[in-house]
Amino acid sequence: MATYDGVFNALGLREWCDGGQSDGPMSMDALLAQTGGGSEKTFWDFPFPSLDALNEACGKIPQSRDLTVGLEQGFLAIRDALQVVLDPVTQPLSWLLRNALHVMTDTPWWIVIPILLLVCWAVTRSLKLVGFVAIVIGLLAFIDHYEYAMQTLAIIFVCAFICVLIGVPIGIGMSRSDKAQRVIIPILDMLQTLPPFVYLIPLIFLFSVTEPKLYGIAIILYAIVPVVRLTDLGIRLVDKDVIEAADAFGMTSHQKLFGVQIPLALPNIMAGVNQTIMMSLAMVVIASLVSAPGLGVLVLRGIRNLELGVGLVAGFGIVLLAILLDRVTKASLARIDASQSSR
Repeated sequence: MATYDGVFNALGLREWCDGGQSDGPMSMDALLAQTGGGSEKTFWDFPFPSLDALNEACGKIPQSRDLTVGLEQGFLAIRDALQVVLDPVTQPLSWLLRNALHVMTDTPWWIVIPILLLVCWAVTRSLKLVGFVAIVIGLLAFIDHYEYAMQTLAIIFVCAFICVLIGVPIGIGMSRSDKAQRVIIPILDMLQTLPPFVYLIPLIFLFSVTEPKLYGIAIILYAIVPVVRLTDLGIRLVDKDVIEAADAFGMTSHQKLFGVQIPLALPNIMAGVNQTIMMSLAMVVIASLVSAPGLGVLVLRGIRNLELGVGLVAGFGIVLLAILLDRVTKASLARIDASQSSR
């Protein structure tokens, strides 16, 4: 006898429940319970009234597996329609990733490394950081991880750029409309709390594993949250007296945004860019499960083949890249803060 049989009997639902059960052979548990051979459940073992526990007493109630199967079938039913809409929209992402990987890996190292050092100097104006970047890249090249590191950087550059390109306007829209903020914040909360692996599950069903946009979309969804939040926060924290002064000078809304609010919010926006880059790097490693190239491939190889040295060296390379990107973006943020304070 199932635990909740008495509940359905008392509610007069036994006939309805039995109508959903087949006349097939009795299960061993039911046979033992009927003959008195089953173990009696005490109050200590009383199960929570979950779907599976209620299904044992009433076959009309679905099991928890029916819920997950229904969700899967519903997604598969709309998959073709989603592909028709999303494929052309996301195809430029595949194009950008392919070309970035091609440029970073096929261009000779004696061209790529000086360009990276020049970019580092342009944004930081620090010879120490330029030297540190040169040492890190040189070390990765010395241990034959140069190509993997360039692949990782190429993916991060593309995905972080798209995150900023999409995230900053969204953050600006949130800062200018409380209603938009109330709608978007729950979406950002969901994106920020979902485990990274969950992003990959629906995308695997939508796109081919050979398409770079598969891992590109996952990285963008995972990493876009900080730049959106901090753009919104930075603009909202602009001093009200400054806004009143801009109004007194007769500035339009457009002029206030680009001439006052965004420049004053730039330190917060750059902090969001820093966090977005760090989260992109973290997701690149996980995205190696769905054919994303880079150092994450070596980490995955170390796990699959139990190659301790390969996994540890690749992980150390990822740490070096994370430190490099963090120091460069923080140095550029410090320059922005210094320029803001000097005005």
